[in-house]
This record gives sequence, C-alpha cells and structure tokens, in this order.
Amino acid sequence: MRLWLVALHIALVGTNLWVTAHFQEELPEDNEFAEFEDFEEEKPNLGVPDDLVEQFSEAELTDGFEEDDVLVEDGDSEFDHFQDEEEFEGLDATGINAGPKSDEPSTLTITKVPLHLRARWDSFYLEILMVAGLLVYFVNYIAGRSKNCRIAETWLNDHKQLLLDNFSLVGDTGKLNDEVSENGLLKESESQYSLYCSGRVGCESMLIELKLIKRQDLVAVLAQLVRPQNDQVHFNIELPKDDVDTFVLAIAAKRTATHLVRDMADVCVYCPEKRPGEKFGLPVGFYVMSEIAEAASAILDTRVLQAFTKYAPYIDYIHISDQFSGPKQQEDASQLNMPEVKRVLLVGLNINIKGRTSTPEAQEQMRPLLQLTFYLLDKLRRFKLSKEGKNKADKNRLRVEEAFLKTTHAARAEAAAQRREDRRRAEKERILQEEDPDKQRKWEEKEQRRLAKKRAPRMKQLKVKAL
Repeated sequence: MRLWLVALHIALVGTNLWVTAHFQEELPEDNEFAEFEDFEEEKPNLGVPDDLVEQFSEAELTDGFEEDDVLVEDGDSEFDHFQDEEEFEGLDATGINAGPKSDEPSTLTITKVPLHLRARWDSFYLEILMVAGLLVYFVNYIAGRSKNCRIAETWLNDHKQLLLDNFSLVGDTGKLNDEVSENGLLKESESQYSLYCSGRVGCESMLIELKLIKRQDLVAVLAQLVRPQNDQVHFNIELPKDDVDTFVLAIAAKRTATHLVRDMADVCVYCPEKRPGEKFGLPVGFYVMSEIAEAASAILDTRVLQAFTKYAPYIDYIHISDQFSGPKQQEDASQLNMPEVKRVLLVGLNINIKGRTSTPEAQEQMRPLLQLTFYLLDKLRRFKLSKEGKNKADKNRLRVEEAFLKTTHAARAEAAAQRREDRRRAEKERILQEEDPDKQRKWEEKEQRRLAKKRAPRMKQLKVKAL
C-alpha cells in the first residue's frame, strides 16, 4: 500500500515539473505596471506632423541644451524649485503674475486697503448710549441723595424746637454704631431717616420716620411720572397699657384705607368695614374704620375736624389701636400663641416739597399737624369708654381669642403630647442612670398600666334616676 502511494507521489511531482518546463514561456509575466506601459509608448504628437518628427533624431534634440542649463537638484533643499526661472515663466521678481513682459507701462493699480477698524462715531452708538445712561444714573444718584438729605435736615430744623418743648430727649437712640447726624437724625437709607424721642407724659416713646421719594434711584424717578408719590413723615407713638382704653379706630385717605383694611391685622379683624368720612364731618376722600362708634365720635371733635378740613392734602392717615401687631401674617397652623400686641397712635403726614420747605409759610402749614398729633395723644389719655362700649370691646377680643384657639387646637394638642413624651423620656433616663432594680421595676409596671389604660376602650356612663 505504501509503495503505491510513493509511486503516485513521484508521478505527480514529475508531471508538475514537466508542465512547468513546457508552459513557462507562454504564461504572461505578472507585471503590476503593465497597463501604464502603453501610455509610455504612445508619445504625444503635439500637433507636429509625423514627417517632421522623423527628421530630428534624439541626438539632435539633446545637442540644443548646454551643460550650464542642466539643473542639479539638491535633495537637502525642499524649496529650490521655486528659484527655477524657466519652470515659472511669466512671473516677475516680486512673485506677482504680471503676464508676458512688454515695454508698455503697466496699468494695474493697487488699492491700499485700510485696517479693519470702525473709526466712525456712528458705529459706537450702543456704547455711547450705555455710557451716557450710566453717567445720568450716577449724576441722578448723587443729586437725589443730596436733596433727600437736605429735605430731612430742613424738616428737623423747622420742628426741632417743638419736639424739644414736648420731649426731654430728642435724637438719642442709645446705640453707638448708628450713623447719627449732629441733630440726632439717624440715616436708615438714602431715602429714609428716623428720629427717636422719649420723656413725655402719656407715651412711652415716639419714633419719627421720614420716608422720602427715592430720588437717588433713576427708575423710581421715572416711575414718579406714571404714579406720583409724596414725601411722608410717620409718627409711631407707643402708648402706656393702663392709660388708654381698648378700641381700634382708623381714619385714612382712600388709597391708604384700602391698604389698612387689606394688610393690617387689627383693622382687618376688628373694623373691616369702611365708612365714608362725610358722615362724621370729614372732607371728601376720607374713610373711617371704627370698632366702637362712640370712640370715633369722641376722637373726631371740632378741633380735629377743623384740622382735617384745613390741611386735608397733608393728612394721610390716623391709626389708633390697642391690638396693633403689624401687617397681617399668613395663617400658620404651627403658631400656638397669639401675636404680641401693643397700644399705639400712628399718624402719617404728607410733606409738601416744592422748593418751599424752609420758608415760613411751609412751617406754618406743617407745625399745626405736629401739634395735632400731640393733641390726639393727650386726648387719648383722658378719654374713657362707657360701660356698654367697654363690654362690646371685651366681647370682641374674647371672640377673636376663641377663634384663634379653635383654629390652633390640633397644633396645641400635638405640642402638649410632645411635651409629655419628652418628660417621660427624661424620667426614664434618670431611672436608668440610678441603677436601682426596684425603681426600674416599679417604673416599668407604672408604664405598662398607663399603656393598658390608654389601649382600653372608652365607655360612657349613663345615670338612671330612680322611679
């Protein structure tokens, strides 16, 4: 079997050698560039007749070149071919394509292109407007701040003697770091100043706030054109608790009356109804919010009505309250105690600023309004409600307190349960720290009885009368 395989192998090898020897010349060579050889054989004619091409031999064509014309390319320089004048025909020395050389003068003109800069002023109108706006803003800021400061100092100089006649201390806040002027005026901001006074019978203290127009703010100045406002002075007088009766009364202009009814807590709760001032003898445009009718009649006497009639444009509001707690707060279920209240007399006056603040006429107009405030202060100290009015005021306050307790019942119950749990936890920690087994066992038995009693169902006891 193996002999046959060896013989077959020898036959196949011999056949392969014989085929290779006889057919090697007939097979084409494996030339990768064979397809490009045809193009090399076909030389371009370039439009020259064949009979002229045959007249020149290859030697004659090569004799026309001199040895100096032959360029030897240096492999070290990569850009030497740019120096070949014959290769780049039609280029002058400067590298500009000037075309064929001729004796005629060149008509080509080269325009000088300027740098890409916007040198004209109209191209910077946005920047100019921005700089101008900033300049106007800063100039208005400096001018408005100076004017507000001048208005505040002028008002204080005109009324300081009257304040000194009624208070023993004017302008002392008791704080060392406040920016207080020589006159005692405290600067809260560029448009708000305050003055503290104390030492008078019938009041604990008085805070005067000058709320001026924000003249230092250009936006506020422009807003004045749409919605004008006035410079105002506010008197916040805190009254003693024992000297003033319990009632709420507010007299204000139309816009301020709407604000008081909507935002102030005491007016909103005790006297939300607005009544026209004509019913009480006030000028048109004023409204009265009164809890007790007799209090409104007593306060609005002849002197007060005359002041309202004569100086109506300068009076903004008069607010008397024993339940003053500031602006109305949002309802909070977690609030357990009623807000802290105090008895106050609040007066708001408009300052007439038309370049006449420091004149004697302006002083005669503003000084009676400050005297009216002191008159109201003395009148409140002497005024007492009748028995019916007093009972009505007490019922109103009791009703408000019950409503508050009802709305906060769940929160107070939860807070009480939390306090009891905190006490039991503190007691447990104290027992565990003593390391007395008897006390710990007694405390655990007591706690188990309490829990069992708490889990037990509640049953109502019915008493039956004997027949």
